[in-house]
Amino acid sequence: MGIIGVVVAAFMAAGTDIVDHPLNLILSAVVVFLFICGGNALNDGIDAVIDRTAHPERPVPMGLMTAEHAKNVGLSMLLLAMGVSLFTFDLVCIVIVVIAALLMIAYETMLKQRGFVGNVTIAIMTGLMFVLGGAVVGHAQDNIIVGLMAMLVSIGREIAKDIEDMDGDEGRSTLPMRIGVRASSALACVFFVAGPVLSIAPMIWQTYGILYYAVVVADLMFLYCAIRVFTDPHMAQSMAKKAMFVALLAFILGVLPF
Repeated sequence: MGIIGVVVAAFMAAGTDIVDHPLNLILSAVVVFLFICGGNALNDGIDAVIDRTAHPERPVPMGLMTAEHAKNVGLSMLLLAMGVSLFTFDLVCIVIVVIAALLMIAYETMLKQRGFVGNVTIAIMTGLMFVLGGAVVGHAQDNIIVGLMAMLVSIGREIAKDIEDMDGDEGRSTLPMRIGVRASSALACVFFVAGPVLSIAPMIWQTYGILYYAVVVADLMFLYCAIRVFTDPHMAQSMAKKAMFVALLAFILGVLPF
């Protein structure tokens, strides 16, 4: 899914001119593959104790590898992702991958247990994927708006997930645990609204074609999330995931040549 995401992001930035950048597209796919594998392996190593009961089917609890081995594999693959990015010979691509890798390491080792900071970290990495897709075709700036939108609504969704998971989040200092469910819901609501507000900018600047206006459907879905997060955080975060897909489709339609 990550590879599909970065290729779609490249298409959003360059349209049919995407075919002029085959090597960078392949390299970006490899980078994303290595990055996701590295993040998952690092997570398996760090969460080995928790996974004995929460996810006994994973490699470390099953005894297929040690926690230390998983950590080493994770760090190695993140380093490989950074190394492969060098072959794009594009400074913006390299910087994005390095920042994302450092954020992933920081998240897994320090920030995951710190609630809102961890939420923001995940959201930033989500937004960077879209900017990376633009960067590999030489148009990073064209995907900044969609990257920011993805980041904002992702923060809202992460908060909603933390509200939903409060009972099982022992040992974590999540936002709902620190400021309460009501205040956390209000903050999630703000982020769910901020994304749709930002989606208006491409309409004003006429960045995309008329079919981009389908983003209004996604905006209405996010506004629904903003309302439902107060009463049903599970519904809100689930709907937000669907709204993200609709918004992505609107951006794709917006770059089609008609």
